[in-house]
Amino acid sequence: MKLGIGIGWRPEIADAVAALPGIDWVEAVAENICTGHPPDALMRLRERGVTVVPHGVSLGLGGADRPDPGRLSALAARATLLGAPLVTEHIAFVRGGGPLTASPRLEAGHLLPVPRTWDALDVLCENVRIAQDSLPVPLALENIAALVSWPDEQMTEGQFLAELVERTGVRLLIDVANLHTNHVNRGEDPATALDELPVEAIAYVHVAGGVQKDGVWHDTHAHPVTQPVLDVLAELRSRVDPPGVLLERDDDFPPAAELADELTTIRTTLVTARAASPGGRVRTGAVRPERTSSATEAARDRSAVAQTALLSALVAGTPAPEGFDHRRLGVQSRALAAKRAGVVAKVAPELPEILGDGYRRAFLAYARTHPMSDGYRRDAVDFAEQLLIDGLPSDGAARRRLTRWWQDQVDPRPPRRSVRLVRAARAALVGK
Repeated sequence: MKLGIGIGWRPEIADAVAALPGIDWVEAVAENICTGHPPDALMRLRERGVTVVPHGVSLGLGGADRPDPGRLSALAARATLLGAPLVTEHIAFVRGGGPLTASPRLEAGHLLPVPRTWDALDVLCENVRIAQDSLPVPLALENIAALVSWPDEQMTEGQFLAELVERTGVRLLIDVANLHTNHVNRGEDPATALDELPVEAIAYVHVAGGVQKDGVWHDTHAHPVTQPVLDVLAELRSRVDPPGVLLERDDDFPPAAELADELTTIRTTLVTARAASPGGRVRTGAVRPERTSSATEAARDRSAVAQTALLSALVAGTPAPEGFDHRRLGVQSRALAAKRAGVVAKVAPELPEILGDGYRRAFLAYARTHPMSDGYRRDAVDFAEQLLIDGLPSDGAARRRLTRWWQDQVDPRPPRRSVRLVRAARAALVGK
């Protein structure tokens, strides 16, 4: 299916997206769409004939566990609601621990890379097949950006993706910004990756901005698209005409005119690269060992242990697994905590309002000793509870506001009249 030029739909820029000229389609984060109450602005785009693709971020198909049936069912429902031609997810793991390791469940709150090994590929392929059988439309998977490298990898990124496509028939969502990120952070040549992966399997392409900090490239989706990323897009276009190209922006949204300019630059890059196309490429494959179903189960167990050890080091401060770059793990750990603080501030905007300038400092201190285990909303409630246990904030009025907010979250039902009277009397006493 030919998608054309699109942009990532976010509530913050819904009006701008609706007014942008030449938008053929949009992509929306699947987990932000409630099937019972979908965003009116998004549904109005659908009524105009704009294609909407749900983009999942929480399945964790690269994780050791099999995909959660509830998450798959929810993604399928969103695809049906939107009349989507396909759904997309990531080649990543997002949680660890649990029954496979007999340890507490941990959540990264972000996409983490799987090792390019035969073990990881076996697990990923089985998980992808389960997902494909549960979805009403085709699935495409995105390559992710990485700050850290796994030791003892057995394949390049292009070889890993090629094997995945050959085994499962899954489509690919190629993020050229992520290829650039891995070039800076891991020394991997984007052109080599494009040579090795099956470009004919590409469903569409992501283009996004980032920034260099702490000696690494951060794929922020909150900065303008840079020329090196556009150069990778041109490399890809010289090999294949992708069915769709989409601009991603998740934060620090610029004026609509700047978004339009970036889309124009993307169109120009595609046209120029097409004119200079040098023709086809030759892919090189990896040597594939024979695998059995029992071997895949053993691979799941090994993957569970390895992923949990890495995730625990990143979010719980346990010792770094052998073979990892300790400095890079520190950078990744700080990046995860910063993202977590930012998302909690979005899902619970009352917290930074109550805590003021001290919110971020307080949350990062909390995150160092309290890994996330049950999503961002629960994280926000647990953070508030811990502050109150610690007697914070020190300002009495702020502490009372935080107490009321926390009570509302843990008891979402409207309180009975007797409870309201008790609370009112207590508040009156405290206020004296």
